[in-house]
Amino acid sequence: MIQPTVPANAPSATDPSAPVQSLQGRRLAFIGLGVMGYPMAGHLQRAGATVTVYNRTAAKAEAWVADYGGRSAPTPGGAAMGAEIAFVCVGNDDDVRSVVYGERGVLAGLTAGALLIDHTTASAELASELAAKAHAQGIGFLDAPVSGGQAGAINGKLTAMTGGSAADFERGQAVMAMYSKEIRRMGEAGAGQLTKMVNQICIAGILQGLSEGISFAMKAGLDVEQVVGVISQGAAQSWQMNNRAHTMAKGEFNFGFAVDWMRKDLGIALEKAKALQTPLPLTALVDQFYGDVQRLGGGRNDTSSLIRRLT
Repeated sequence: MIQPTVPANAPSATDPSAPVQSLQGRRLAFIGLGVMGYPMAGHLQRAGATVTVYNRTAAKAEAWVADYGGRSAPTPGGAAMGAEIAFVCVGNDDDVRSVVYGERGVLAGLTAGALLIDHTTASAELASELAAKAHAQGIGFLDAPVSGGQAGAINGKLTAMTGGSAADFERGQAVMAMYSKEIRRMGEAGAGQLTKMVNQICIAGILQGLSEGISFAMKAGLDVEQVVGVISQGAAQSWQMNNRAHTMAKGEFNFGFAVDWMRKDLGIALEKAKALQTPLPLTALVDQFYGDVQRLGGGRNDTSSLIRRLT
C-alpha cells in the first residue's frame, strides 16, 4: 500500500514542539479512499487526529486502518457520527449524493456545528445544493476540489480551490493544510468547483499542445530529452512538460489521474459552459480526443496518454 510522507506543515503528534497545526484530539471523518482520499485521510491521522473512514469497498477501509490506525465504519453516517469535520472524496455528483444523503448518509451522522468538506470534483450546482442541505441542519459546508494528482496527495502538496463562507473556510483551512500546499477561498459555495473547471480546461489544452510538440520532435528525429531540456527553460515551460514530457516520449502512462476521470471533469465544464453561453472549442475537441484514447483501451491511462493518438 502506498505510504504518504508527512508534509512539512503536518508535524508528528508526538513532537512536543508541534505548532498549532497539529490535529491532536480532533475527531474527523473521511469518506472515500481512492487514489486521492487514501493518502489524504492518512495525513490527517498522522497529524494527530482520530479519523474514522468509510469506503464502499470495506476491505479498502480495513487496509487503511491497518496502515494508519484510526477506525472504519460500515456506513458514511456511522463514520461521520461525532466528527467535527467530515470530508468526502468520491467520483461524481451521484456518488456524492449516495454517501451524503439518506438515513445512513453523512448528514445523518453529523450534528449542528459540524463542517462538511467535499473534495470531489463535481458540479457547481451540486455544491450549492449541498450547502443548502447542510445549512438547514446547522452544518457548515465547503466545496474544495483539489489539484495535484496522486503524487500531490501522497506528498501533501495538493492545491484546494474552495467555495463557501469565510467563517467555514477559516474552520477548515488549517485542517486541509495537512495535505495541501495552497488553499484559497474563491467565493461562496460552488466557486471552488467553477475554479476546478478552469483548471481542467487549461490542463486539457496544455496536454494537447505538449502531445503534438513531442510527437513532432520524435518524427523529426530530434532528441526529446534535449528538446524538452531547452524549451522548458523558456516560455513553453509548464508543470505538465516538467513532469510528463519524458514519460510521454517513452509511452509510460501510469501516473494517477485517469482519462476516464478527465472526461468526466471536462463533461462538467462543457455542460456549464453551455449554460453560460461561453464557447470552449478547444476543450470540446480535446474531450473528443480523450474519447479516442478510451477507444484505444486507454481509459485507465493517465491524462498524458493523449499522445497515443499521434504516435
